[in-house]
Amino acid sequence: MTVDVTSEIVIDRPVATVAGYAADPSNAPQWYVNITSVEWKTPPPLRVGSLVAFVAQFMGRRLAYTYEFVVLVPGEQLTMTTAQGPFPMTTTYTWTALDDHTTKMTLRNHGQPSGFSKLVAPIMKQAVKRANKKDLTALKRILET
Repeated sequence: MTVDVTSEIVIDRPVATVAGYAADPSNAPQWYVNITSVEWKTPPPLRVGSLVAFVAQFMGRRLAYTYEFVVLVPGEQLTMTTAQGPFPMTTTYTWTALDDHTTKMTLRNHGQPSGFSKLVAPIMKQAVKRANKKDLTALKRILET
């Protein structure tokens, strides 16, 4: 079973502000509820081919994985992918200007669980959905404050 979750939020800030903050992996622990640490494996700044290691707590388990950034269109789209662990995942952010001061951010996570994760994929999908909502809400709170 493929897990494919898309979440959106409207943030009362310009695209450049939202995308600039969200696309910086160093900010992830501030707005991702499950991410506990980030380590650049390639030197900043972010570009296609950058590698960044993340440590997260998800569904009671510690997950360590390295994302490779495969698409980066500043202010429009960022896509990162990992083939590691029990849940290989691709994460895509897109930003759409609703007007000069308001941005719709879309967060999509999709992947193909393997091993034990395959058995709990339906539960995992709901957990990802809940986490994404919390993450985007935290991002909105940070940027609108």
